[in-house]
Amino acid sequence: MKYIAEFRDKKLAKGLAEAICEEAQSGRKYRIMEFCGGHTHAIFRYGVQELLPKYIQFVHGPGCPVCVLPINRIEQALELAERHGVILCSYGDMMRVPAQKRRSLLSAKAQGADIEMVYSTMDALEIARNNPDREVVFFAIGFETTTPPSAVAIQQAKAEELKNFSLFCNHVLTPAAIQHILQAPDVCEYEAVTIDGFLGPSHVSAIIGAQPYEYFAEEFQKPVVITGFEPLDIMQAVLMLVRQINHGSHEVENEYTRVVTQKGNIKAQKIVSDVFELRRMFEWRGLGMVPYSALKIRDNFSQFDAEIRFELTQNNARDVKACECPAILRGLKKPTDCQLFGTACTPDNPQGSCMVSSEGSCAAYWSYGRFRLQTKEEGVKG
Repeated sequence: MKYIAEFRDKKLAKGLAEAICEEAQSGRKYRIMEFCGGHTHAIFRYGVQELLPKYIQFVHGPGCPVCVLPINRIEQALELAERHGVILCSYGDMMRVPAQKRRSLLSAKAQGADIEMVYSTMDALEIARNNPDREVVFFAIGFETTTPPSAVAIQQAKAEELKNFSLFCNHVLTPAAIQHILQAPDVCEYEAVTIDGFLGPSHVSAIIGAQPYEYFAEEFQKPVVITGFEPLDIMQAVLMLVRQINHGSHEVENEYTRVVTQKGNIKAQKIVSDVFELRRMFEWRGLGMVPYSALKIRDNFSQFDAEIRFELTQNNARDVKACECPAILRGLKKPTDCQLFGTACTPDNPQGSCMVSSEGSCAAYWSYGRFRLQTKEEGVKG
């Protein structure tokens, strides 16, 4: 197939749905976790769940880096703008994520903090060039997908000898988080989640390739199928997972071959490796402290590390008590299980990150499925 419309073809979708229904065994459940929020939104937008038998269920995972960033890190970003008086540059999807006392970057900006929404790291560099008398900090977040541009920005800043530019690094790693979820409750206090297979993330895998998933697929005997964001991509991946689960296999398969390769983008990986190294420990919203799950700036680029350049407060800020975002991010609950969903928590008045992010599970339910009956959310008989 060549054009996007072909990946949304109704006739092909019907054929895939029939194949899935034929191969899925009605006497068992298939619990498939989609780690990426882009998949969650595609599932709801195109009604994929409604085409599958009820015993195939999607378990919504961590979703996106906006969702999993803990409140403490947002508080520190606010501290950089408010106490240290820097020009804080941030991607737009972080602007409305609530921190302590419902504060956000957007509300801080409204109260006078110098916070700029940017579309790329190059925008942040340009702001630093245009304001040589001001400290400029880029609020860097993201899975492996957005890490290479952050690394390039640091390399460029060093080449230009930009002395007023630094980066507040919050880049996190996908395979470590998946492994942490599978290890619960052995390595953390959280309840274990029953998962039979994974839809592997698309954009992340374009960078890191398919190979990094092989370890935990073998170690935990869970099949992984890397897939794209179109409805036929997801349905084909579900069919591949059903076949593996039926046969007791636990291989890493790549449905998204038009973008993802076995070894990934080697050039991007080299740039990231030159600038960043592993953190010993990093906190994820919903997952707690996850070892070797994030990156920090290497010592030879330490002059561009905002955590070294500025003294930041360590605090114990926590989510809104009634907000179920942490459990939703672990796959233990659905957005409709949260008493705040659709009442106190809406896109206009978000209580947690899952409702703010364009890839959050709560945002997907609100946009495409909040009025559906629970039976429809879980699927209908094939």
